[in-house]
Amino acid sequence: MKSNLLVEQHFHGCFGIDFNKACVDDILYLSHEIIKEGIGFIFPTLVTDSVENIKKQINIIKTASEKQTKDMAKICGIHLEGIFLNPQKKGIHNEDYFLLPTLENYKLVDDNFIKIITLAPELASQDLLSYLKNNAVKIQAGHCLGTNLSSCNGTTHTFNAMGGITHKESSTALSALITDDIYSEIIADGVHVCDDALKLFFKSKPSDKVILVSDCLPCTRSELKEFVFADHKVFYNGVKATSKEGTLAGSTVLLPDIVKILASKNLFKKEYILNPYKYHSIPPKGEIEWDENYNIVKITY
Repeated sequence: MKSNLLVEQHFHGCFGIDFNKACVDDILYLSHEIIKEGIGFIFPTLVTDSVENIKKQINIIKTASEKQTKDMAKICGIHLEGIFLNPQKKGIHNEDYFLLPTLENYKLVDDNFIKIITLAPELASQDLLSYLKNNAVKIQAGHCLGTNLSSCNGTTHTFNAMGGITHKESSTALSALITDDIYSEIIADGVHVCDDALKLFFKSKPSDKVILVSDCLPCTRSELKEFVFADHKVFYNGVKATSKEGTLAGSTVLLPDIVKILASKNLFKKEYILNPYKYHSIPPKGEIEWDENYNIVKITY
């Protein structure tokens, strides 16, 4: 099978590099190495942090994007996952830095390089939602309990860190599954979502609204076993990365690994590779050739 290069719209780093701490050279190195894995477009994702550090890292990532060469995965913009979340679904994030999702607070970090924002829609002010929409920022519901997704373009790592499915009341996850006109991320790494939930997700979501993401951590494709992420010490045991309390911190695989995992479960469709191109209006670039077991045979970029 042949396909376009992969688009990664939600990941926090790899090769030992953390976007919340990286310098320009780190990001250029990462983008150079990750294209060799078949990932041609990236949205570096910032976890919750101080306003000062978020602003600093946005500028660093922007600077790196201006210095990229053709043999690097193109930096398409920033996914701001942090600070505007619901404390009840904080996950690994440090709630000490949380701010209410208001326009006034958003303008503390506002930048035209922010292309995706994860927030709690149930807490968001209407003027912020309108501002984001008018500035073409994709709004994704995540780390939240909201059930009204009418203001959202998508959902962030569906099932994880959101109101779960129950037959007695509506929830964020349930709304994600039954709302056909929004995109939904899924971390199909075999750790974050069980197989039955994956089957429900892929049966419920229109196939053209599925976004595969890794949500991977700096330890991915590195020798790191212990590291600090989102102000927590994180431990990687070779299968999953968690805080000492057992909270999942993100995945430890890249998108091509996820494609192979899904294919082994007969849950993968080639269309899933094309969806983020449509979501972000990205012109196609490069090509991946896969063997029958979804190992990458050749990458052209």
